[in-house]
Amino acid sequence: MMVLMKDAADPIRLLALRETPLSLDEVYAAVGDTYAGGTVVFVGTVRDHDGGKGVTALEYSAHPSAEQELRRVAEKVAADFPVVALAAVHRIGELQVSDKAVIVAVSCAHRGEAFAACRRLIDDLKHTVPIWKHQRFADGTEEWVAAC
Repeated sequence: MMVLMKDAADPIRLLALRETPLSLDEVYAAVGDTYAGGTVVFVGTVRDHDGGKGVTALEYSAHPSAEQELRRVAEKVAADFPVVALAAVHRIGELQVSDKAVIVAVSCAHRGEAFAACRRLIDDLKHTVPIWKHQRFADGTEEWVAAC
């Protein structure tokens, strides 16, 4: 499990893959900065359905390279946008319906930049970081899918 907390000079303030519940307060605090006029937070939660089927629980698994890929994604977002601070945490292991699965946050001087950077951060994380979701359905079936 990687946990990265940096000083204020580095815009990447918190990156982590965790087996423990995620804290919205921790992520929000990590991106707080007096220079930032806009902060955007995205919280992904386990929903009770997918593809027309009821979901009862799921499990996230991460490839050993997931931490390095998460860092690469964060660095790219920080390079492409005027990011003041950035944070991203993702759960791995067993989760139940309504558990927080991922929280990302970005602060920038202005709201438009913060929205765009946060959108890119979650989209790139979900599409490129090797994390997979094993869903269990109410009808007894299950499936493995990419976490995007």
